[in-house]
Amino acid sequence: MNTADLGLPVDVPSTALFTDQYELTMLRAALKAGTAGRRSVFEVFTRRLPDGRRYGVLAGTGRVLDAVENFRFDPGVLGFLREKDIVDEETLDYLAGYRFSGDIWGYPEGEVYFPGSPVMRVEGSFAECVLLETVILSILNHDSAIAAAASRMSSAAGGRPLIEMGARRTHELAAVAASRAAYVGGFASTSDLAAGFRYNIPTVGTSAHAFTLLHDSERDAFRAQVDSLGGGTTLLVDTYDVTEAVRTAVETAGPELGAVRIDSGDLLLVAHRVRQQLDELGATSTRILVTSDLDEYAIASLAAAPVDAYGVGTQLVTGSGHPTASMVYKLVARAESADPKAPLVPVAKKSSGGKTSVGGRKWAARRLDADGVAEAEVIGTGPVPDELAGRQLLVPLVEGGEVVAREPLDVVRDRHAAARAGLPLSATQLSRGEPVLPTEYAQLPSGS
Repeated sequence: MNTADLGLPVDVPSTALFTDQYELTMLRAALKAGTAGRRSVFEVFTRRLPDGRRYGVLAGTGRVLDAVENFRFDPGVLGFLREKDIVDEETLDYLAGYRFSGDIWGYPEGEVYFPGSPVMRVEGSFAECVLLETVILSILNHDSAIAAAASRMSSAAGGRPLIEMGARRTHELAAVAASRAAYVGGFASTSDLAAGFRYNIPTVGTSAHAFTLLHDSERDAFRAQVDSLGGGTTLLVDTYDVTEAVRTAVETAGPELGAVRIDSGDLLLVAHRVRQQLDELGATSTRILVTSDLDEYAIASLAAAPVDAYGVGTQLVTGSGHPTASMVYKLVARAESADPKAPLVPVAKKSSGGKTSVGGRKWAARRLDADGVAEAEVIGTGPVPDELAGRQLLVPLVEGGEVVAREPLDVVRDRHAAARAGLPLSATQLSRGEPVLPTEYAQLPSGS
């Protein structure tokens, strides 16, 4: 796997150091204690959705699979760990041969989730599973937060296309992941060429205010752009006077001008005025694109405006106020001994303060009502009830260390659209409220 596919600089040899030091010190101690080989089950879930959100969106699974596959302790990494005296030689010997050989199950990427949903389950020895905690959470927490914001914006847009434009508002590598997650959540394209290159996401872009300011007049700038890109281009019309710019744009490109972009002002009022002016000038097919610090609420407020597309940057790549999905990676079951045949016993954190977890290796299913609309997220540890057998959510992602579930990003994007459409209508409300589906627990082990 080429590290460039992960959104990494090409000189990064592996993902093994995308971790916290205590993962390695736990491994060191477990190796010394003789417990590192115990079969273990870890689950990824969130205890709650961000305040006011009705559903979560799982994104980043494909990137997790790449990261797990590329989790290798090469000589350079091992040399760093030895030089810094982070682990002992016994642990270094183990890490030198590290290859994840266990199984990973999870919700399919693009699926929605709710509090307690076991969106990913990692099974294998304690040693090989514990090392993956940080990289898995890093990817899923970031990408799922962006995808959830994108999904809300997509819903608010009501079918109008959305362009991801946030690369300059976040870390350069996070920008690539954000573009991918936004596409999963319903965005149509991105301005980020790295995302287009790595994930085959459609890319768009024409000009900024600097291009207009470069030229002696706005007309000269428009003429230069049209001569280069053709009359179907998008002209930015708010550098000086919008009314004059729209007139100049149509005179320059003709009535077949592709689009105009508005990046400032009262977008609702300006969009109506621009639409009227374009129609009066005969440019009835010219589209209007609006940008300028949009979020889902601003997009919803423009529902009645003659806007054809939206460009979103800062609010999208920061999760629209919720930059993490707050997922955790918890040990929920482990073998009684290192014997491969030893039975699993459920384990769970029981401390106070709202950070408890539910023990046991879980299944998850979504129950539908008589109309085929989702009505509950059901989670259990025993046999799956017959009526839910066909509604199970977890699918195999990795079997015996081999990835078995790679899929095109468009499949993931379509899955999310279908999953969101299967929720109650209140799922798309932007007003504050509880998760649209309750989480019900069934057949849990005693003491959980």
